[in-house]
Amino acid sequence: NKPSLVLQPNWSQIYRGEKVTLTCEIQGGTQWTYEWRPTNRNSPSSSEYKINSATESLSGEYSCRGKREGFSWTPWSNVVNLTVYDDSAPLLLSPVHPVTEGDPVTLSCRDKKQQLLSNVFFYHNDKLLHSDSRGELNISAVSKSDEGFYKCQHSGKDSPRSWMSVRGEEEENI
Repeated sequence: NKPSLVLQPNWSQIYRGEKVTLTCEIQGGTQWTYEWRPTNRNSPSSSEYKINSATESLSGEYSCRGKREGFSWTPWSNVVNLTVYDDSAPLLLSPVHPVTEGDPVTLSCRDKKQQLLSNVFFYHNDKLLHSDSRGELNISAVSKSDEGFYKCQHSGKDSPRSWMSVRGEEEENI
């Protein structure tokens, strides 16, 4: 009964000062007690991990688990890698979880107000893919060769790199 960790907003690159809520979702039953990595200082056993104003020091890997009275802890959830950035650079929004071969994927380049930027350059493993006036990179059917680091560039400023992992269709049920 592995918990799943849900991120609101649904991307793991955020700016300083933004609000983030991580929610630990466990199927079945109520009355769960939760544990977080790193420790949720404000409410250690709550199903929600709220960050009201992100700072760079909150960057890192987050996961959660739960237990019910009389039972042992569940396994740890999937890991969400949260990265908090300085607010002058563009950000590349990419999927939080691995994507499956054949799925469509959209990567977008945004500013700190969540606005899509225009006149953007996209890079895959530091190789220029193409420039896009709309600030979005659409991959209609992702393949293993699309895996890697992505970044976008706007007005001469690079976004931090985002890793996108692609798993084969046969791995889906693991």
